[in-house]
Amino acid sequence: MFGFDFLENFNYPYISQSITEFWRRWHISLGTWFKDYVYVSLGGNKVSKIKMYRNLFIVWFLTGLWHGASWNFIVWGLYFGTIIAIEKAGLLKILEKTWKPIRHIYTIFLILVGWIFFVFDDISLGIDYLKVMFGIANVELFNTQFLFYLSNYIILFIILIISATPFMKNKYTVILNRLNYIQKSFYEKFIVAFIYFIILFISTAYLVDATYNPFLYFRF
Repeated sequence: MFGFDFLENFNYPYISQSITEFWRRWHISLGTWFKDYVYVSLGGNKVSKIKMYRNLFIVWFLTGLWHGASWNFIVWGLYFGTIIAIEKAGLLKILEKTWKPIRHIYTIFLILVGWIFFVFDDISLGIDYLKVMFGIANVELFNTQFLFYLSNYIILFIILIISATPFMKNKYTVILNRLNYIQKSFYEKFIVAFIYFIILFISTAYLVDATYNPFLYFRF
């Protein structure tokens, strides 16, 4: 918005078809740093399989620890490290032959479970939350509170789903390609500036409306 260009850090991670793909799209700068300076330095894939898996778990242990000195972050890191190790061991080949919607459901399911470990400092509370999510606690899966939140946030929910995919980006590219080549540069700058302004306005409105907004990394 202010004219700075930064390296891409998130590339539509929620369209991923596997956890391996998700972590290639999510927090790219962090993943690249750990790959180049830890994983490759330890030997990466150019070692025996046992050492390769060792390197993988070291990277994910450190990835969890990087987010904070708390056991839930360690569990979160090792959780994803374990899934990626299983995918490397052969699950990826099976997933490649599986119907795409099934692969996507598999990925989103594991991601959502992983975020529970990330959010709850107290792991026991996280486990209780998972029980509620899967309907094995004394709480209904669907109740009046669920319907209340759904009716109030359904529009935002739809916007977020669309925004998590390249749909708008692809439409934007099509529109630009239809414009006159000479005018394209002007229109592109104008449209981008307008979109960023709308995003800034909406984000600021949500921050003002919320009661407590500490800087994300204060907790780490």
